[in-house]
Amino acid sequence: MLPLGKMAGKARVGPLNLSSAAPGLYRAMSLQDLQREETAAVRARLQPWRGTNLTPLRIKSHGHQILQNPLYNKGTHFDMGERDRLGLRGLLPPRVLDFATQKELVMKNLRSLPSNIDKYVYIENLHDYNETVYHAILLENMEELAPIVYTPTVGDACKQFGYRFNRARGLYLSVADKGHMHAAVGNWPHIDVHVMVVTDGSRILGLGDLGANGMGIPIGKLSLYCAAGGIPPHRVLPVMLDVGTDNETLLNDKFYIGLQKKRLRGGEYFEVLDEFMDAIRCRYPNAFVQFEDFSSDVAYKILNYYRDDECEKRSPVCVFNDDIQGTGAITLAGIMSGLVNMGQSVHNLPEQRVLVAGAGSAGVGVASMIAQGMMMQGLSEEEALSRFCLVDADGLLATDPNRKYTLEQKKFVRTDMKSGMSLLDVCKEFKPTVLMGLSSCSGLFTEDLVREMANNNARPFIFPLSNPTKNAECTAEQAYEWTDGKAIFASGSPFDPVTLKNGKVMYTSQCNNMFIFPGIGLAASVAKCTKISDTMLYATSVAVANALSDADREEGRVYPQVKNIREVSIDVAVAVARKAIEEGHSKAYSARDIPDLRELLMKKMYTPYYVPLVERTARRAG
Repeated sequence: MLPLGKMAGKARVGPLNLSSAAPGLYRAMSLQDLQREETAAVRARLQPWRGTNLTPLRIKSHGHQILQNPLYNKGTHFDMGERDRLGLRGLLPPRVLDFATQKELVMKNLRSLPSNIDKYVYIENLHDYNETVYHAILLENMEELAPIVYTPTVGDACKQFGYRFNRARGLYLSVADKGHMHAAVGNWPHIDVHVMVVTDGSRILGLGDLGANGMGIPIGKLSLYCAAGGIPPHRVLPVMLDVGTDNETLLNDKFYIGLQKKRLRGGEYFEVLDEFMDAIRCRYPNAFVQFEDFSSDVAYKILNYYRDDECEKRSPVCVFNDDIQGTGAITLAGIMSGLVNMGQSVHNLPEQRVLVAGAGSAGVGVASMIAQGMMMQGLSEEEALSRFCLVDADGLLATDPNRKYTLEQKKFVRTDMKSGMSLLDVCKEFKPTVLMGLSSCSGLFTEDLVREMANNNARPFIFPLSNPTKNAECTAEQAYEWTDGKAIFASGSPFDPVTLKNGKVMYTSQCNNMFIFPGIGLAASVAKCTKISDTMLYATSVAVANALSDADREEGRVYPQVKNIREVSIDVAVAVARKAIEEGHSKAYSARDIPDLRELLMKKMYTPYYVPLVERTARRAG
């Protein structure tokens, strides 16, 4: 392009208007003045560039294939130029709709539907034909849509998953693939997977063994990795590892989509899992693997084996268990944030006493994470563990020759209290400051129990964390009513705001792992982490606890607002990446990159918008 001055000299856009100039002024003007005047006239007539500077995406697909690929499909947004060069002319309605109009139409249709499960079906159909619009509306309406694409609606969706199955998304691997896992994983078309979520369907939320129907969980989780954590959708992979089911209803259901065999146990189970992990290690050596909804009897064994033990023998795979580590980290963040709401500091953890209802993998994982936080703030392991009481269906975990405990439970077994004590009796004797529910037992927190907490504490922590909503140990309204509005409240599923007797409205907080795992996934993906350590998890808790505004705290919140999820994810990712570098767990960055981590991570985040498409190679004739 010629400079404007030269352009004007070669082809003047229009004559200069000199008729109004004062006599003799034209003769007095210098050549430079004339050029400036001509340049101004040219600029006034030039139209600004209204095209796009986006780099085109080169694809191999053509014509109808593009419309069938949700990563490429733009629907009615394809302009006439793209329709011609991609072989789409005649395959779409003639009118071109802009991106904003497409999103507006989707939300209008979505909001007209009568129930959350209908909305789930609609939005997942969108997911299957246009991922750009799907992730855009999810990102822009996170507070409204997160409860639909994930908890609590995803629980009901999983129960109906097989009946609604119409398009495969992700990998479905099973016992039948044993000996062929490498080939099966190789069938996935994308060669650069960064984040995957794998489940065996053995413990889906609070619903138990749903077998292959549990695939709804990895799909929903990865939607949040993309929208909240900025992971590109072509770099995520949901995986169902079907090793059978012990659910008699599914075993006898003629429409069930999974293996109708009893679930594998013991060595056979771990052989299938290990072959899968070896295939992932070979094809996707830098992938971040999240284990999701594995039953308590194997969850810890799998996490510890692939996080610690296996790293000594083979190249490490970066693994994470959201039920154990994610739930623990977000609950710790809630306690830290609640302490700030009380006028204290995130560093006052050692002063807390915690009563946990539920001693499965989630309950033990939460307790372990909080205990780890206490140790990082100065307590010895023995001192930290003495601050906990865990209660399961058989009562308090305490020394008892007739009870068998898992290795993870044993460290929380009390030696100074009676085995089998009820929650209320433990509360009266132990006088906890924090009451947490991970039992999946609706109504477990009775009025007597909650009032006892209020009698012993000026601001008791009441955290009924079980999912879905119908399994919550108590409601937000009950927690505030029974503590006379003093409770610091968070729940596993969302509750409506509660109006106190004095008229103040308390906005409840959902103790949602989505404040944790998208940021961890972003850091693991970009920094190429080899391990998610306990100190990295502690750093995520601090980052979330510090992410609230003063206005949030005044409204009674202990977690950030969901609409700010991207900012929270960046804070978490920076904290994780920094620790990974300091501990030598990052393959991509070194200490010199720490000052620029926020900028580096933000540049790598996926933002859903359309880019121009061009064919990579010319089509063959015929």
